[in-house]
Amino acid sequence: MTRLVMIRHAPTAWNRAKRLQGHSDIPLDEAGRGIAISWRPGAAAWTGWRLLSSPLRRASETAALLFPGKAIAVEPRLIEMSFGDWEGKTLAQLRGEKGAEVEEREVMGLDFHAPGGESPRQVQQRLQPLLAEIGRDGRDTVCIAHKAVLRALYAWAVDWDMRAKPPQKLQFGCAHLFDLDAVGRPALRQLNIPLSNRNIPT
Repeated sequence: MTRLVMIRHAPTAWNRAKRLQGHSDIPLDEAGRGIAISWRPGAAAWTGWRLLSSPLRRASETAALLFPGKAIAVEPRLIEMSFGDWEGKTLAQLRGEKGAEVEEREVMGLDFHAPGGESPRQVQQRLQPLLAEIGRDGRDTVCIAHKAVLRALYAWAVDWDMRAKPPQKLQFGCAHLFDLDAVGRPALRQLNIPLSNRNIPT
């Protein structure tokens, strides 16, 4: 088995405003950078593991702050799920503007998608070749990515159809540990590992 750690980027101003970011390239602000710095997992954590980051600045900046001086490869397949025409808006705003359309889409589970956007199932499909490469190479890997990407991976690992609440809550400011088999199939090992903990499992 190959180990895979997934970490969601530190927050941006859009996160605090509860705006859907998707492919919008929103950087960390000063508060977000401070949070990323406070997460430091310690020099011994994941020593020698490959480091990958989404190309969006909020992820690449988080990766650079978490792993200063380390080589971090940009991986386009880790980009956030596109929210299409809904990017920049809040769910509360959309529910007020679109009403029933939003409700109908929200109950679609893995096939939920905003107009012009992606679904979690499509995110899983784009992750699959990447996970297969990691599983085949057998090199333990840390990925800095996004909430919807993490949720899509978690749904795949635990066979959650995303129509109801998740079996476990994915907490912010944590690492999430998965095992990958030789063909890249994910299995959950441990959720919600605090990034401020100096005794992070490896």
